[in-house]
Amino acid sequence: MSVVIRLARVGRKNKALYRVVAACKEKPRDSSFLEVLGTYDPTDKQKAVIHKDRVDFWVSKGAKASDRVRDLLKQVAV
Repeated sequence: MSVVIRLARVGRKNKALYRVVAACKEKPRDSSFLEVLGTYDPTDKQKAVIHKDRVDFWVSKGAKASDRVRDLLKQVAV
């Protein structure tokens, strides 16, 4: 089982909200996941909350971040 750190969409129609999750690579976007690592609101980028210690844990276990999550981690780190 390969693990990927990616966004899972939650929220309602025309008001997207995303969770940053660690999930099995073969699972669909909004299916079950292993752990919630944070949240991201694309309408208010200041509200992005990511638990960096948990992201580092999953990366140390071999998880790879998606392109969007990698960019988001760079934004939050600044």
